[in-house]
Amino acid sequence: MTMPSFPVRLRGYDRWRVDETVRYLEGTLGRAPLIGPPLTVKDVRAIRFAAIFRGYDRRAVDERLLEYIRELAAHERGPRLPGSVRRVDGLPDAGWLVDWIRQSQFGVTRFRSGYAERDVDAFLDRVVAGMCGAAPPVSARDVRECVFRTVRLGPGYNEPEVDRFLTQLASALEVLDTS
Repeated sequence: MTMPSFPVRLRGYDRWRVDETVRYLEGTLGRAPLIGPPLTVKDVRAIRFAAIFRGYDRRAVDERLLEYIRELAAHERGPRLPGSVRRVDGLPDAGWLVDWIRQSQFGVTRFRSGYAERDVDAFLDRVVAGMCGAAPPVSARDVRECVFRTVRLGPGYNEPEVDRFLTQLASALEVLDTS
């Protein structure tokens, strides 16, 4: 097992806590012995590290945690089986749309305002859950009316990219509703 290494900065994340979290994540993903209960995407999104003197570079750790979140999301979904997206309320098979939503990626802004990544990710997870029948379906109107918190300093999704994606998603949901 090769643990990721992070650069050390004058002020950064607590190295011991980051290393412990990475060990848990590697164990959860099956690349190392499991040393505790497996972590979920929700658990990883809730992690906060204290800033200390001579800690790990915050940006490098945050970027690696985002990669872990993507891996865990795929791990939690399990292998995609043909026909695993159920028809909901008479909608035709929308597996292609679910795959498109899951594969979406947005640019990240750091010094301009952007949408809170967690809010956008949670909303898209809710849309997918609705399409798979695990939650109430999300309508095109819901997509058009969704509002996300804005992050001014720090990482946030590029607002115009997310807005364009949501416009396309609402249109696709309308097409599914009418077919």
